[in-house]
Amino acid sequence: MRAVFVDASETLAAVARRLLRPDDPPFAIHADPGIAPQDLPAILDGAETAVIDHTALPLDVARACAGLKHVVFLGTGARSYMDPEALRDALGVTVHTIKGYGDTAVAECAFALMWAAARGLPEMDRAMRVGSWLRTEGIQLTGKTVGLVGFGGIAAEMARLCRGVGMRVLAWNRTPKAHPGVDFVPLDRLLAESDVVSLHLLLTDATRGFLSAARIAAMKPGAMLINTARGAVLDEAALVEALRTGHVARAGLDVFTVEPLPADHPLASLPNVTLSAHSAFRTPEASDNLIGAALAHCRRIAAG
Repeated sequence: MRAVFVDASETLAAVARRLLRPDDPPFAIHADPGIAPQDLPAILDGAETAVIDHTALPLDVARACAGLKHVVFLGTGARSYMDPEALRDALGVTVHTIKGYGDTAVAECAFALMWAAARGLPEMDRAMRVGSWLRTEGIQLTGKTVGLVGFGGIAAEMARLCRGVGMRVLAWNRTPKAHPGVDFVPLDRLLAESDVVSLHLLLTDATRGFLSAARIAAMKPGAMLINTARGAVLDEAALVEALRTGHVARAGLDVFTVEPLPADHPLASLPNVTLSAHSAFRTPEASDNLIGAALAHCRRIAAG
């Protein structure tokens, strides 16, 4: 079974080369992260397994990939790039995802976005670089309430970090859960009581647009919103309006409905938004975990 890492960045390509073992099944690295979906059939060249970081795999493109049987997606959000059920049912292609590899990395980014937004650090940084001595009044987070919407490994790490600085932690999950130091409450109560709402939902048909205009309106006035999940789990237009009116005082966002974020997007011009480029999971530790898990998938596939 031959595998091809079709869209490897320089960093991930180096990690893959370092972690490959001499007895591994054939594994090619196409070190070009800028490919288009229509490039995939030629890059795969009959390989049975595609390792994909961020390139979309529409059904018609997959159909043109002769011999393709498996996709190893580098992360949990495969649905943002492909339709796993359609690939399985129409073409017999199995999509494998990787969970847990960057829980700590993503939680630390969410935590950092929360603090940067709370203190207005990006706004002051931008002003000072052009000679303005801007001094903003920050939000003190110790003693405040953070509400975690969705509770998996990342949210559990976020809860640990927030409790460590003296925050009260609420959480809501679609299925019942319990976790030390976390109060699980109905969603409407979480939105109403949380000074910070942090999103930790997988993107599925059920969660697309989950934080709707109505749910944003139900948030505590002046609360902050943090999103390191997927851009499409919230209504971006409603968030922009809430940021403009001050109903949502500040936001820290690592993910967006359209990526890369267009330069003329309204979020890019709002001073009360802290932006990062879908990089929450990019740490050396998480990259090693990610590529190590991908190679383990490829070994299992090759072993049948």
